[in-house]
Amino acid sequence: MEKKKRTYIADIQRGIYDQKNEFKYKYKSEKGLTSKIVKEISREKNEPQWMLDFRLKSLEIYNSKPVPTWGPDLSDLDIDNIVHYIRPDADISTDWDEVPEDIKKTFDSLGIPEAEKKSLAGVGAQYDSEIVYHNIKQELVDQGVVYTDMETAMKDYEDIVKEHFMKLVPPNDHKFAALHGAVWSGGSFVYVPEGVKVDIPLQSYFRLNAPGAGQFEHTLIIVEKGAEVHFIEGCSAPKYSVNNLHAGCVELFVKEDARLRYSTIENWSKNMYNLNTKRAVVDKNGTIEWVSGSFGSKVAMLYPMSILRGERAKAEFTGITFAANGQYLDTGSKVVHAAPYTTSNINSKSISKDGGYALYRGLLRVAPNAHGSKSTVSCESLMLDNESNSDTIPIIDLKNDDIDIGHEAKIGRISDEAIFYLMSRGISEEEAKAMIVRGFVEPIAKELPLEYAVELNNLIKIELEGTIG
Repeated sequence: MEKKKRTYIADIQRGIYDQKNEFKYKYKSEKGLTSKIVKEISREKNEPQWMLDFRLKSLEIYNSKPVPTWGPDLSDLDIDNIVHYIRPDADISTDWDEVPEDIKKTFDSLGIPEAEKKSLAGVGAQYDSEIVYHNIKQELVDQGVVYTDMETAMKDYEDIVKEHFMKLVPPNDHKFAALHGAVWSGGSFVYVPEGVKVDIPLQSYFRLNAPGAGQFEHTLIIVEKGAEVHFIEGCSAPKYSVNNLHAGCVELFVKEDARLRYSTIENWSKNMYNLNTKRAVVDKNGTIEWVSGSFGSKVAMLYPMSILRGERAKAEFTGITFAANGQYLDTGSKVVHAAPYTTSNINSKSISKDGGYALYRGLLRVAPNAHGSKSTVSCESLMLDNESNSDTIPIIDLKNDDIDIGHEAKIGRISDEAIFYLMSRGISEEEAKAMIVRGFVEPIAKELPLEYAVELNNLIKIELEGTIG
């Protein structure tokens, strides 16, 4: 009897994402983290004294806090071997033709300028530690919308930045928030005035090209009363044989009757520690919508948090995680119902294969005063083989009982019966498995903007050979 071939499921085809440019820069800090390096970063950026003081205080907090041990193993991450600041060999420009050719070629291959021409109201592109390109349509400027890089915002809108910067995610929140406070660089600032509805998305793309480096962009978005905006964030890096670190920070302020959709595809390489912190606060009748795709990364710890502090505030979270060989992706969502009649809906899906570990870690907290609140949490995990791992760790903390809470978790493998049924209808085994996976992620894909839905489908396209067994 012929022995069956073991089913093989190919890795994500990274293609353009692993293209590397020659490592060129105007300035880079020494490896490691010292007060001297922090002062050099601040001096390079010509920052006001209050920001230097903030950085140095954050460094103190970083040195006083332990490395978290409750999640993935971080013992292989050596901060002393990370370069925390690299100024690329390019200045910020609003003209794509002025961006250096090698950097422009990278973003061209990722589809950034093409996407801008077709479907975006504004684009920012960061390369290593600094924004190299930023542009916004004039009609938005005429309406008072501000979309610029954080360094420019700190100079031109200093009072607003000072009022909001790391107030939602303070440096003492955890060790890597403190690290971010000490060495942050780049990122985007968005301000949407009262009543302005931005119909076309804004997008920032973050590319880490340098080996053994960190990227620490800060994104600050303020959506005033009755305003609306959709912000898209893309991230990628080529694979190197040394560890890279991403410890960005996202702070979102959604005011009364405002709406913000925040879509992300994080497609880091498998030498990346992705220790990102994202948090939103939502006022009365406001809505935050998270759409999140986590791919790549050696290790990820990512739990976007929504604080519903206004009556009838809403949070929606839709996320997909794909963990393959050598990946430990610890992702999820956190929601705090801190006002009456608030609503949240969490829909998280994960796929694991070839020994990858996908873990959903969630927090749902309802305050004593948040009566009449409703929340639904759904976590589904699909394992594509017998070597993979998947877990859910939901924490539900309820301080009153005048609420409606639902939680559902499913972990399973691709059903042999479903494969057999589809094959009996003339569909090949490979296509049958691909159909099941596509159906599994379809609720996520349909929430993404078109070009990102295409990217998502490309990232999870799986090639199968052999037969079941």
